[in-house]
Amino acid sequence: MSIYNYLVKKPNGEILSMETYRGKTVLIVNSASQCRFTYQYEDLQRLYEKYKDQEFVVLAFPTNQFDEQNPEDGAATARACKVNFGVEFPIFDLVEVNGERTEPLFNYIKHEVDVREIDKGNMQEVMLMDHVQQKYPDYLIGRSIRWNFTKFLVDKSGKVIARFEPTDSLLDLEQAVEKTI
Repeated sequence: MSIYNYLVKKPNGEILSMETYRGKTVLIVNSASQCRFTYQYEDLQRLYEKYKDQEFVVLAFPTNQFDEQNPEDGAATARACKVNFGVEFPIFDLVEVNGERTEPLFNYIKHEVDVREIDKGNMQEVMLMDHVQQKYPDYLIGRSIRWNFTKFLVDKSGKVIARFEPTDSLLDLEQAVEKTI
């Protein structure tokens, strides 16, 4: 099994096979338009621009599951990301990443790699996880996605090789992308 076995929905309702990305290094991100991590769209765009000629792509899947931080549909999110952050990489339709209606692609990718322990030395992460514990305690169980801007790095064969939490360093993410390309 690989990411190529899944279909996803574009903001215009068109269904796209993940087979489209065969042979590319892919970074899959659950995103949101009104999250305190929304600045990461700019970081992801820079990463995309730097490596896109080396068969690298970022795929963003907005979700409204975390404090309703993406209330608009996928089309509005895509437009806003282009205008506000210069995003050129694909943004898909709204998905759910946890629970009974989890998008099948996300159900697959989040079970392919382990979740790291909470970094108690990272104050931003501790505060975020305290919030998650209070509002969404089930998201701290197993391999659930804890918050917006969790990232999954997929190699050119479609295998999920790493998971990055929203508070992880962009430098660490970029180093992993460089090794994978």
